[in-house]
Amino acid sequence: MDASDALFEPWSPAFVADPYPAFAELRARGRVHWFEPTRQWLVPRHADVSALLRDRRLGRTYLHRFTHEEFGRTPPPAAHEPFHTLNDNGMLDLEAPDHTRIRRLVSKAFTPRTVERLRPYIHALASELVGALVADGGGDLLSAVAEPLPVAVIAEMLGIPDSDRGQLRPWSADICGMYELSPSEDTARRAVRASVEFSSCLRELIAARRKEPGEDLISGLIAAYDEGERLSEQEMISTCVLLLNAGHEATVNATVNGWLALFRHPEQLAALRGDRSLLSTAVEELMRYDTPLQLFERWVLDDLEIDGTTIPRGSEVALLFGSANRDEDVFAHPDTLDLSRQDNPHISFSAGIHYCIGAPLARVELLSSLSALLDRAPTLRLSAEPERKPGFVIRGLKELRVEL
Repeated sequence: MDASDALFEPWSPAFVADPYPAFAELRARGRVHWFEPTRQWLVPRHADVSALLRDRRLGRTYLHRFTHEEFGRTPPPAAHEPFHTLNDNGMLDLEAPDHTRIRRLVSKAFTPRTVERLRPYIHALASELVGALVADGGGDLLSAVAEPLPVAVIAEMLGIPDSDRGQLRPWSADICGMYELSPSEDTARRAVRASVEFSSCLRELIAARRKEPGEDLISGLIAAYDEGERLSEQEMISTCVLLLNAGHEATVNATVNGWLALFRHPEQLAALRGDRSLLSTAVEELMRYDTPLQLFERWVLDDLEIDGTTIPRGSEVALLFGSANRDEDVFAHPDTLDLSRQDNPHISFSAGIHYCIGAPLARVELLSSLSALLDRAPTLRLSAEPERKPGFVIRGLKELRVEL
């Protein structure tokens, strides 16, 4: 058994609960490790992860250059086609020139001004959700605050009617199940069903916005063009799903992971309650300390070498974000939660051409919910030990029970 097989156990509840000691050992043993169960190269160090995110010898897809057969890969099952049509037309899973074109067009609708316009709405909604939690004397922080806030914000941005919003989180959860390592056939079936239903909902909404444009992001995507280029209907659907999934999944998990870290470091929580000037650095540190997206995959399009190891074309690398964010070569005392940390080049929002387009929005949401909870629930504390979700790639909790 390869040494990495004994350290990296993404299907083990004990590993999922706390992967960071194993990450430290992986970093100590080398810059790259072969992991036979998923046939991937694990990359655990910050410098390598950061560089590879920017390296054009790797890609989120290979289909812009090769067929499945030319790349030595088996095409996905025909039954999974609805998921892959939806997923593969989003800019996160495309490379230039399609990625460049779609991101440029999306950027025309998803502007800093759009985010700023939503700031009062986000603050007000965060305060309202926290107020309800306080009125109840506590409850599940995940379902009461962490989840409804970003879901409502991205739905508001996209202009999704209230009647359809209840399905957004279940659809997203089913689709995101496919991003775990070696998803089961049952996971794939749920993802396919969600892809079909979500696409149908958005197709109807896009048709309605073509007839009657509004101030929402979907109307903006319909209107966006550049030198005669527009988004196709499938690209718009895939973009909206990507914005929804990426626009709330990480924020939900960053919120509950962050609060669990605060509860387990009461001296840091006390410092934050006493000094709100720490808020901005606290958000960055909480994103670093317990990273909501632990792993990001890339295909090797051309042979590359890492520390004397040749990784051939056709391979897949697994960039370990959670490990990179605890790298002792980059972060002083990386296993220490330090809300005042100034030098914090975490990669929780990725890097390179696929840097998270919604990072400014996520920061506003995290600041708003953190501020509201500090202001309106100053005696908040953990009331039950939480249970981790079983997935490794997307790191979150099933619930986070709190009381006043």
